[in-house]
Amino acid sequence: MPLLARSVQTPLHIEVRRGAVADLGKILADGRISSGGEVAVVVGPGLGEKVVDLLRPSLTSAEIFVTGGGTLDAALELSGKLRSGHFDAVVGIGGGKTVDTAKYAASRWGLPMVSVATSLANDGIASPVASLINDGIKGSYGVHIPFGVIVDLDFVENGPELVNRAGIGDVISNISALADWELARQVRGEPVDGLAASLARMGAEAVLTMPGDMSDDAFVTVLAEALISSGLAMAVCGSSRPSSGGCHEIMHAIDSLFPSTASHGELAGLGALFCTFLRGDERRFKQMSDCLLRHQLPRTPSDVGLDAEQFVQAIDFAPRTRPDRYTILEHLAMTPEQTRQKLAEYNDALATL
Repeated sequence: MPLLARSVQTPLHIEVRRGAVADLGKILADGRISSGGEVAVVVGPGLGEKVVDLLRPSLTSAEIFVTGGGTLDAALELSGKLRSGHFDAVVGIGGGKTVDTAKYAASRWGLPMVSVATSLANDGIASPVASLINDGIKGSYGVHIPFGVIVDLDFVENGPELVNRAGIGDVISNISALADWELARQVRGEPVDGLAASLARMGAEAVLTMPGDMSDDAFVTVLAEALISSGLAMAVCGSSRPSSGGCHEIMHAIDSLFPSTASHGELAGLGALFCTFLRGDERRFKQMSDCLLRHQLPRTPSDVGLDAEQFVQAIDFAPRTRPDRYTILEHLAMTPEQTRQKLAEYNDALATL
């Protein structure tokens, strides 16, 4: 992924609560976000009518765009529509695909963008990165960080629980990504941004030990804030380094080799647990395993429908997804046979916890 422009910009407005979508007009009244009230609202096909009904009373001049999202073509199509209109702000409302599409399209024309998350599947809701599929391969594109980040707990509560739980895997994968960053510092002298690392770590530690589940507003709020902190960490250091290491290399490899296996967050959590095992960090391994198990998230390749050989193939391919990144996978440089042996030991270790 290309380096992002280093920035200490933070969103002008961050809010996690119920009823936030209905109050969007009041939030956008901040002239620093929308100077003239000409707002393009981007929604996914599943939320379209419901969102429009909620927004009409407060955003009478807004124009609604429905996008399938998730692909570079969809983002470029939306970008063309924005350019043909007269907008001073963009609001993306929905899950990761919709928000990333809106972020990319807004960045093309330098328009301020507000991210309104209706699910908590990954940390893209506040990050300076848009994950979009191009020619069948998911790529990461540097974009402007959202000017506002809003999480509406009403929508999150009514969304698919499995989708929301996946965000837990993405957040706790920060623990593994930060360990990889420290390894790169020790071996290659790569600089580590302390502020970015702290932002990424704080949210991950909170979710790792927080009691409760997706039915508990307190837990959901902590998860949402952790995902936002993760995005801010990336903006602070100018790359995805604080939240993406060997864990995400594995995730991207599985996405490339075995599409539609599982979600971003589910695969990131699985990848983080395997990388933590490879480091020999028994305390962290148990903590992360307990957290994933408690929230019914995948811990083994079979949990996401992969057999041992497919997972070995993914591990072998993983370093090629981020050739500039140094992680535990590059450090060990395992042969397929060594990976098979480690995977067997990994499964045995999980069975004894």
